[in-house]
Amino acid sequence: MSMDAWIAAAIFVVAYVLIAIDRWDRTLVALLGALLVILTGILDQHEAFAAIDLNVIFLLAGMMVLANVIAKTGFFELVAIRSVRLSHGEPVRLMLILAAVTAVLSAFLDNVTTVVLIAPITISVARRLDVSPVPYLLACVFASNIGGTATLIGDPPNILIGSAAGLDFGAFLFNLAPVIVIVFAVFAGIMWLTFRGQLKVPDERKEFVLERAEVTAIKDRPLLIRSLIVAGITIVAFVVHGPLGLEPATIALLGATVLMLIARLEPREALQEVEWSTLFFFVGLFILVQSIVATGIVRGFADALAEATQGNVAVATIALLWFSAGASAVVDNIPYTATAIPVVQRLVVGGMDNNALWWALSLGACLGGNLTIIGASANVVVANMSDRAGYRISFAYFFKYGVAVFLSSIAISTVYLWVRYLA
Repeated sequence: MSMDAWIAAAIFVVAYVLIAIDRWDRTLVALLGALLVILTGILDQHEAFAAIDLNVIFLLAGMMVLANVIAKTGFFELVAIRSVRLSHGEPVRLMLILAAVTAVLSAFLDNVTTVVLIAPITISVARRLDVSPVPYLLACVFASNIGGTATLIGDPPNILIGSAAGLDFGAFLFNLAPVIVIVFAVFAGIMWLTFRGQLKVPDERKEFVLERAEVTAIKDRPLLIRSLIVAGITIVAFVVHGPLGLEPATIALLGATVLMLIARLEPREALQEVEWSTLFFFVGLFILVQSIVATGIVRGFADALAEATQGNVAVATIALLWFSAGASAVVDNIPYTATAIPVVQRLVVGGMDNNALWWALSLGACLGGNLTIIGASANVVVANMSDRAGYRISFAYFFKYGVAVFLSSIAISTVYLWVRYLA
């Protein structure tokens, strides 16, 4: 390797390790790594800034605005109250209902945004039932990673993959939703078997929780109606964005802008809720990944993988699925996916022209995050929120329940990929 390649590799690995151990803010680590790449001359400023995928950045920003405006209406509190009523206060049934709600919302809002909105409600409901919220939070975070896998906008790795591979909302829904339904059903069974004997609620507590009126949850009904209409139209536009000739980012920003206009929201107020640290994390990450692409490191890795699998697309697909799942369990799935995308692109250019490779990367990266507490951004967010509420979720505790979810989901994905694309 050239000297530039060694320097790029060193910067990338150090940044990766610092992100994985989570002792320093990951946004600052990614930005510092990106700036070092520029300062050392591995990339010039034009190359570095050209590597930033604005389609990803603006798609996330637009969806964050939409989700946060909906949150202000009390919609998510209403969903929680109706979930309690639907479960009749039965704790395990409530867990599964909340998990289903989280999975569906994660498919259309993105899983990080969903858990930020659902976790506080989950903690509040569990406290009212006088049970520990930790099992509920675990179920919700597992469900968010599962549900988010089904669509283009559901999980940040899919946003990266869709942008890089030119795959639209409909492609993700058509190719991944069927297997995700099966994965969720198995996950629900695992949660029921695991917690049915652990969560007990006295009848008087159930009655107390069920007494809360739904009407108190909604804070702004006119805004709720407008928000849901705009969100619905936005989702439909995602599905048909190919014929429309519009990128998902344009649709997300249009939805957010229209909602601010019809709701008469000040842009400053709406934009304050955007998770700017997450967006700048992506900025740094795109530049870091470009440094190892430009210096030939990714090309070498991809060539080695192609040689190891002897050009067999079936072997490469299954290997990519399991490797991605394992890697995403060890490090956050966002930086892993950003690193793996150029490898898959290289394999495709080299002759393995099969979309199964992209679906393997998506399933592995998104579902693999359920094994450990650092495997996905949603996991880290929920763990931090639980800690602040006084309920610590340790690495070992998360792993104890995550391993069954992880193994079952990747095994199901293996069979699905083989039967649908490789047999």
